[in-house]
Amino acid sequence: MKNLYTNKWFVFPKPNPQAKLRLFCLPYSGSGAFGFRNWPEHLPPHIEVCAIQLPGRENRLRERPFTRLQPLIEAIMEEISPYLDKRFALFGHSLGALIAFEMARKLYRYDLIPECVIASGRGAPQCPTRETPIHALSDEQFIQRLREFNGTPEAVLRNEELMCLLLPVLKADFAINETYSHTEDLLLPCPISAYRGAQDPNTPFDDVVAWREQTSGNFTLRTLPGDHFFIHQAADLFWRMLNYDLSQALPAENYKSVPQPVPHKLILKEMPV
Repeated sequence: MKNLYTNKWFVFPKPNPQAKLRLFCLPYSGSGAFGFRNWPEHLPPHIEVCAIQLPGRENRLRERPFTRLQPLIEAIMEEISPYLDKRFALFGHSLGALIAFEMARKLYRYDLIPECVIASGRGAPQCPTRETPIHALSDEQFIQRLREFNGTPEAVLRNEELMCLLLPVLKADFAINETYSHTEDLLLPCPISAYRGAQDPNTPFDDVVAWREQTSGNFTLRTLPGDHFFIHQAADLFWRMLNYDLSQALPAENYKSVPQPVPHKLILKEMPV
């Protein structure tokens, strides 16, 4: 356990050695571990939040960001072994969902199986990208596309000095997503929950429900009000859903009553006939 909380790859907003489950959290493009700083406040004490800090952001700003997924996965695998000393789950939003999925597949090859994978704000990995790639655009064109995604404050987009710092990691993250090529592999045996924003044009229903093709276990689709950043826009509902899904990964005695956040009939109603 020596130096468990000092590795630059793994950030613990609230270290909790007695936790029963460690939740590895993967950020969306351009974001970092800081985005998960308040997560322990919304989760029960049996869960320890561990945000994975990718190079090129926050305390790793001076490091070169990855532009391809598989080298990034290999780099994480080289560091993660000491953090697999207890049951674990994976959460990722947008690009983070893709990273979480490929981490789960890599770990499964070593018989290390997450209790669940929660893929938020992204279509299934086997679905082709519907958007025109933007990572190679000029800075001006790239910023305009960011504006259309509605996830970056306008004041940030207009701050030239700040954008000079952010653009390299943003373009690198988009390159990871836009150059990704899915390969068939064994299905994950763990449950997958897929979250989407009802008004998000980048995650159409068919692409998100296709996550069920990646697991031999249970699959749950959850639709929340909002666009690509519904995790902020519908935060209260998001936390209820996340707590419920994580409660299914732990023995019942670790959770007091956690009600199903959305009536089952609504989940079934989303499924195609």
